Amino acid sequence: MTTKETKKNIIQAGRVAVKELIKVAKEPIIDFGPDISADRLKNAAATKKLAIFDAFEILNRIEEEQNMLEDKPKEEVKKEKTFRGFAEGRSK
Repeated sequence: MTTKETKKNIIQAGRVAVKELIKVAKEPIIDFGPDISADRLKNAAATKKLAIFDAFEILNRIEEEQNMLEDKPKEEVKKEKTFRGFAEGRSK
């Protein structure tokens, strides 16, 4: 198996992982059980947040890898020109 084929398989697996994370994010936080504590609600909300951010991170990485496989140029981030004084410009 070549490196390109391996990367394509990883991309496919990443898409499956994103679908699973979306399922986790869509589940309701509150199940209206008798002992819903603030801690449980906080943990459930944190889990949803983590699933959403992980899905976005995976999607961004998939896009980067696909662009590299297709030999597309990497998008450069534009730097805003901001005024800096002498000291700020020379500091590291």
